[in-house]
Amino acid sequence: MLFRKHIFFILFLLPFLGIGQTNFGWELAQAASELTKNDVVYNGSYFSIDYPNGDVPSGYGVCTDVIIRAYRAVGIDLQKEVHEDMKAHFKAYPQNWGLRGTDKNIDHRRVPNLRRFFERKNTSLTITKRDKNYVPGDVVSWTLSNGLTHIGIVSDKRIEGTDRYYIVHNIGAGQVHEDCLFQFKITGHYRYEP
Repeated sequence: MLFRKHIFFILFLLPFLGIGQTNFGWELAQAASELTKNDVVYNGSYFSIDYPNGDVPSGYGVCTDVIIRAYRAVGIDLQKEVHEDMKAHFKAYPQNWGLRGTDKNIDHRRVPNLRRFFERKNTSLTITKRDKNYVPGDVVSWTLSNGLTHIGIVSDKRIEGTDRYYIVHNIGAGQVHEDCLFQFKITGHYRYEP
């Protein structure tokens, strides 16, 4: 009986001790937070960009660009990683756009492709309604009320009086911190730390 009480107490304390959180997650969350300092106009237009390490013009972006830019700031080029995985396993990716092959200019800028990439890398976590399960650096995807897909990163900034962190995302107002974790239907929860 005493053993059970100790186990329960330890499990109760884990979220408060930051167990499960990694240095990489904090670095990624801080990189995402830094993005909120840049003025960005929401623009989902198709751009021809460099490869690898290509990016749309710095004053533009959409939700996926938050993810791409944050990972790039910590040394990971998702443009290249997604492109290489899609090239090797094209049929494993969503076929929503009628393409017959990859497009290194835009494949990584599509939420369904990022979701499939993270799933293929075995980084999916359980979707819950518990604030403390979403830690800095986690990537979260949603389906919006209009049926569109969306994606963001759990910030390093906690919402006062809660166990919940802000989300860094771009839903039309630029790269911002917002308390929106449970505002939409969560469709994915990932912790990609290569």
